[in-house]
Amino acid sequence: MKIETHRINDTEIAEIISEEVIIESAEDGLDLLGNIYYLGFDKMIIHEKNITPAFFDLKNGMAGEILQKFSNYRIRLALVGSFNDYLGKSIKDFIYESNNVGHINFVPSVELAVQVLSN
Repeated sequence: MKIETHRINDTEIAEIISEEVIIESAEDGLDLLGNIYYLGFDKMIIHEKNITPAFFDLKNGMAGEILQKFSNYRIRLALVGSFNDYLGKSIKDFIYESNNVGHINFVPSVELAVQVLSN
């Protein structure tokens, strides 16, 4: 795993780069949040491929637990991927509501993630 920094004006955004799944559990998500926070970032981009598919099964509570910590620590997050494969109404509603609130965003590209997080 490496961290690529995107700088827009006075904003620094950490993009997590990895070929592996780095969030397998809520604890992994919290560890990543802590590491990013310690490095001084308050905005992060994570790719869908780096998150276990279980994250998108809202019944297990993993997404809620992780994203609540991001909100508590005021770390803005953009998840980059194609979320059309998740067919359940609950996950679609969750993504829609998250994007409307704007603290957690589900977007199709890094470019859009940077744009959303730099506002």
